[in-house]
Amino acid sequence: MTLHPQPDLTPADRERGLRLLVTEAAFSGGAAALTSGVILTAFALHLGASNVMVGVLAATPFLAQLLQLPAVQMVERWRRRKAIAVFSSLIGRMMLLVMALLAFSGGTAALLVFLAAQIVLCGLGAIGGCAWNAWMRDLAPEERLGDVFARRTVWLTAISLILGLAAALALDWTAPGSTARDTVFAAMFLGGCITGLISARLVAMMPEPLMPPTTGPIDLRVLLRAPLRDRNFSRLLVFVASWQFAINLATPFFTVFIVRQLHFNVSFVLLLSVASQIANILALRLWGRLSDRFANKSVLAVCAPTYILAIVAMIGASQFGDRTLVKLWLVALHLVMGATIAGVTLASTNIALKLSPKGSATAYVATNAMTTAVAAGLAPILGGLLAQFFAARQFELVARWSGPNGVWTLPILLTAWDFYFLLAGLIGIYAIHRLSLVAEVGEIERREMVGQVFNETRRSIRNISSVAGLRAATDLPGALLKDARLRVRLRRAQEAQEAQRQKLS
Repeated sequence: MTLHPQPDLTPADRERGLRLLVTEAAFSGGAAALTSGVILTAFALHLGASNVMVGVLAATPFLAQLLQLPAVQMVERWRRRKAIAVFSSLIGRMMLLVMALLAFSGGTAALLVFLAAQIVLCGLGAIGGCAWNAWMRDLAPEERLGDVFARRTVWLTAISLILGLAAALALDWTAPGSTARDTVFAAMFLGGCITGLISARLVAMMPEPLMPPTTGPIDLRVLLRAPLRDRNFSRLLVFVASWQFAINLATPFFTVFIVRQLHFNVSFVLLLSVASQIANILALRLWGRLSDRFANKSVLAVCAPTYILAIVAMIGASQFGDRTLVKLWLVALHLVMGATIAGVTLASTNIALKLSPKGSATAYVATNAMTTAVAAGLAPILGGLLAQFFAARQFELVARWSGPNGVWTLPILLTAWDFYFLLAGLIGIYAIHRLSLVAEVGEIERREMVGQVFNETRRSIRNISSVAGLRAATDLPGALLKDARLRVRLRRAQEAQEAQRQKLS
């Protein structure tokens, strides 16, 4: 194992790297599942965080991406992307150990240390991410981007699903504010630290193609001018900015909305996250196939409007009086959001990579990441600051139907977080309009893509509903093991052939 790039990357090396890329996702996904998202927000609330602090914590991972500016220079000057990714990962994930120790304390001091550790973790993650993205652009073949990253995301989502269920059970068995709850949070962040370090080890084992030689001193302004002058890529950046602002104005506060306004337990929020991840897993391969067969933009044209509609529909949770109906409504919405965000995440990542010139993708990828950082970072901070403003206001709309049999009324009352969901929907509509201006080879109309989605879904259901399909489903674990053994045999045969070839030469 070496951290130096390889001047000549054989097909066997490339395949080994792609296998490690998928395997590593299980460990990096484990670190993220135990220390981010719902658990991060729940831990902040456990320490006594305010709405403003929740917004700042949600914004930190995005604003930290601004460090990709100096990271671009670092990558272009040192030209050792793997070394940068590994060292930043090792140092950053040690911050999770600091967070684990904070579980047994509380107050303002603990929250400030928690925020500082989160800033260091996210900052180093951004630096490593800049090197990682440019590295992956050169490692993964363009025609296999959709399939490789779909399989990687399946692992990420699967491990999040398993650990999400375990976290929900652990929190459900412990009382809020108890010593047992402190221990559970400490174990989560300690586990995240361990799996994160294993992830860094696997990254160090992946091969890195040698970057083309530099032509002279690196001028950051000149480097970033290329993606901004690229008319089609700049249109993509406008979509990314408006989209990220729309969804991050509302989604970081889902946990606060469900716990504080709807008065459900944190464990129920984690179960909703698990439901979303199940839908994510089931939909990922579908979106991966469609993005490779047609275009990423076509996938976005279906997934983005549906996801925005689901965010706006969260308003319905505060309108129903029946608690069971509210639960079913939230579960349904999280299933829809899980399935559609799978397509949005996969397609938006791939389209940015696809529109970046091969061999010099660093500046393009970094510009896309910084656009995401600014938009997604400002949205939750603004949301946290405006929380008190919206909390003191409400909007009521009454629909009344009069007839011979009496009067039927439907009152709609918007309060607190409902305003965020509605505002996110309006901004999301603008983002979808901006997406229509982006050009990508192979794109098809939204109506045709919807037809392809239904056809793929119908085919999958038909396969499962048949006797052969049911048998295949029950034989899945054995098939996976058999496939793994075949892969090992194939790899050993390839290594033996390569060794024999080198011996003869």
